[in-house]
Amino acid sequence: MRATVIHGERDVRVEEVPDPVLLAGGSGRDAVVRVVAACVCGSDLWPYRGVQKTREPKRIGHEFIGVVEQVGDAVRDVAVGDAVIAPFYVCDGTCTNCVNGVSTSCLHGGWWGSQDREGGFADAGQGERVRVPLADGTLVVVPGVDLESTEGRALVPHLLTLSDVMGTGHHAAVSGGVGPGSTVAVVGDGAVGLCAVAAARRLGATRIVAMSRHPERQALARTLGATDVVPERGDEGVARLKEMFDGVGPDVVLECVGTKESMDQALRSARPGGQVGFVGVPAGGPELPVQTMFSTNVGVRGGVAPVRGYIEELLPEVLDGRLQPGVVFDLELPLDEVAEAYKAMDERRATKVLLRP
Repeated sequence: MRATVIHGERDVRVEEVPDPVLLAGGSGRDAVVRVVAACVCGSDLWPYRGVQKTREPKRIGHEFIGVVEQVGDAVRDVAVGDAVIAPFYVCDGTCTNCVNGVSTSCLHGGWWGSQDREGGFADAGQGERVRVPLADGTLVVVPGVDLESTEGRALVPHLLTLSDVMGTGHHAAVSGGVGPGSTVAVVGDGAVGLCAVAAARRLGATRIVAMSRHPERQALARTLGATDVVPERGDEGVARLKEMFDGVGPDVVLECVGTKESMDQALRSARPGGQVGFVGVPAGGPELPVQTMFSTNVGVRGGVAPVRGYIEELLPEVLDGRLQPGVVFDLELPLDEVAEAYKAMDERRATKVLLRP
């Protein structure tokens, strides 16, 4: 089959790789899924740009939806022919951490494109097929949907966001304590930041500021629920937010980038006693200034988003059209053009690229 392999800085290729198979002699809890749609994540750009070094060629991609083709003998909740959403990690749904709502720390889980706990390879998502370990815990069935029908194809972009970016934006809002009547600012206008805007609106925020300098993304932010747009950054951005919110700042700031500058922006923008919800993948080492947090009583909560636990909450609203986060995909390409997909996102010509094998 064909799949995406990253060889080094700005070097991604579609190559022939072995077809996935059910793990012989394993627990029988895996499945093989034919990928209907995958995508490129902003976090994929860190190895692409060389920020994270690639020591040897490896498979890449962690967001996909598809159709189940095979299941192991012990799989009970997923059947051949089911349309499924895969979160960006593997989990069993039954260990202590999963039960406590932190399935990203599953005691038996893992990550796409790496060895799983039983010694098999969990294929990365940017390919034609994926072997899914712990299928019952990892996959979420989309009931009654044919992903290749006219109606199903229209749903694909929205469903695909539930594998990562919509759930991650939601985690930022939940971590920040967004609720009815909250005032919110979102730092970051990539797909996660835009989904954080949608999440804040969904949770009842009355005023939502998208911090964006890009007209196309500003328009998307307004579509998803932003009431205001602030293009300024740094000291000017902080001053503008303070001015907009009674001289003190918004209740909650959602940090959706992962740089030292974005965290600094978030911490200095929140009102005293406010909260920062952060989900930006750390790149460049944002560090928390404890003295600032101590003097302002601003709290910080967040981290890698346990999106598997959010999918079933958000899915009904995607299916009935109340939630349409798939608008963050502004470019669709075939898998064979994955190099262009990465280049377009790297050059900010695309917010997020959907790939169809």
